Formats: sequence, structure tokens, C-alpha cells
Amino acid sequence: MRVLVTGGNRYIGLDLVFELARRGHEVTVINSHEAPMPEGARRIRCDRTRPGALAAALASHRDDFDVIFDHTAYRPADMEPLIELFRGRVRHYVFTSSQAVYRRSYVQPLREEFRRHAPDNTDPRAAYGVGKVQCEDRLLGLWASEGLPVTILRVGHTLGPRSPAATRDPAMFARIEQGRPILIPGQGFSALSLVHTRDVARLMASLIGNETVKGQAYNVSGSEVTSIVGAAHLIAEAMGMTARIVEVPPEIARRQHPALLHWGEGLAGTAILSIDKALRDIDWTPLFGIVSGYRDSYDWFVREGRGLYTFDFSRDEALLARLGPHA
Repeated sequence: MRVLVTGGNRYIGLDLVFELARRGHEVTVINSHEAPMPEGARRIRCDRTRPGALAAALASHRDDFDVIFDHTAYRPADMEPLIELFRGRVRHYVFTSSQAVYRRSYVQPLREEFRRHAPDNTDPRAAYGVGKVQCEDRLLGLWASEGLPVTILRVGHTLGPRSPAATRDPAMFARIEQGRPILIPGQGFSALSLVHTRDVARLMASLIGNETVKGQAYNVSGSEVTSIVGAAHLIAEAMGMTARIVEVPPEIARRQHPALLHWGEGLAGTAILSIDKALRDIDWTPLFGIVSGYRDSYDWFVREGRGLYTFDFSRDEALLARLGPHA
């Protein structure tokens, strides 16, 4: 198949590009930053955040693609140039959404039919998830009205090499290497799901040629679940080290900006994704567990990633001093 990937220069997108090429697909990426690509892949340079840039870059390619993986859209306006150019022309449009679309739930695990944020929710804390909800609604509306062959992927918390944010895997690795404590809200008993980026890429590539998944939304996560404090200890285990944990009283943790950890479950409560639907409909199972996934991520960090990030732990130091005997 002839495949277009938006982004495709880091993290999940880059894993996807290589996975698609490995499976024999003809791959084109459209992005604003260069990255190593598999042999035979081509690149269209474009910054889609610039008004009109995406439509201009792809105007001469309207009949060039069978499948689109839209990995870098956050609001409906981001998708409109692709929709206008390729509706009725592509066999499959795959949209990368997020578990952030879901509202809090007393029932776990979260299944695809569970409540999402209202598309008109103006709470800034939910803005990312609300934007993804609006994108989902736009695409599924087109599926219902004109048969746009769309699949929605609600990706959970990711781990793996080349994190785009130093505050994810890299900061955890650096703290543990340096013997610094990991500050967690409360006792860290809230649970969460984690998935390796290559497992996400494998699922994405497995959608091609699958008619069942069109018009559907799927949770994408690993098969293992742990708690916040459990994740910290499992990361250390993957590194062959020991984690030092400091519990921060929730009333203090809630006032920290940015948050102590990038997992919102630390304060919002447990959120576990059900992947039963994906396992049923897609020829895919996760290959990485939590420890093996973090071991892969840490191996990359040691080999080539450490120098790509800078860390500022001054907030940690100030908070530890404030906590005093509590630490």
C-alpha cells in the first residue's frame, strides 16, 4: 500500500514508519524536522501549523496514497486540509487520539463506549482531551454521513526510546541514576496502563487491509497494569538499580505546576484501558511488558539518548526542603 504518515520523525511516528517499511509498504512522511528514514521512504517537508502549508504541500499528491496515518492533529482544523484533499480518495484514514478523551470513571477498565469529555468543555485542564474528542466526532461524523473509512486509536501512556519530553522516561532514568528521590503524590496507589511505542506502531500497521476496524475506535495499551509507585520501582528494576520514593501529601502535590509526574493518575485516580476490542478485531498482541519496555528505553538512553536532554531538579530540591521530616 501507498502510505502517508504525518509526523513520522520521532517516537511512535518514527517506529511506525520503519514498521510500515518492514512490511513492504511504500512510505511517505510529511513533517517539518528531518529524521533517519528506511530505505525507499520519501519525505515531504511541511510545517502543518502554518496556515495553508499542509494543503499546499499535498495538493499535487491527491491520488498518491491509499492509507493516511494522521499522527499530529489536535483540533478539527488541523485535519481539514487532509479531509478536503483525500475524502473519497483513500482506503483508510487512521487518526491517533488519546486516552485523555475519557472522563473519570468509577468502573475500570475503561472501554471504548465509556464517557468522554464533552466537546464543548472549556476547562483548560481538559483541553488536550477535548481537542481529541472534537477530532474524533468530526471523523466519525464523516464515517456516518459519507463513509469516510476512519479508525480512531486512543493511545494510552507510552514508554520507549526517543521520548519527545525529558519529563517522561529520561527524567526518571536520570533521577534513579543520580540517587535522587522520585516524588509521587500520596502513596502512589492509583493504577495506570503503559504501552511501548513499537507495540503501538505494530498495531497501527496491522490495521491496513482490515475492513472490520473502519468506523471504530480502539484503546491501545499494553497488557500489564501497575500503580504509580509500582511503575517507579519497575523502572528502577529495568535499570538494575533501586528507586528511592518520597511521598508528597496530596494537598501539596495538587499545587505543583508542572505536575510532579507526567501520569495524571497520580492525582486524578486510576485509569486502566481495556484492550479487549483491539485483541478481538486486530491481528496484534503487545510484545513488551513494563519491565522489558523500560529496559529497552533505558538501553537507548544509555547508548545515545542521555546527551539529548537537560534536567532541572531544583523544584525537587525546594519541595524536599519544604517537606523536611516528611521526606
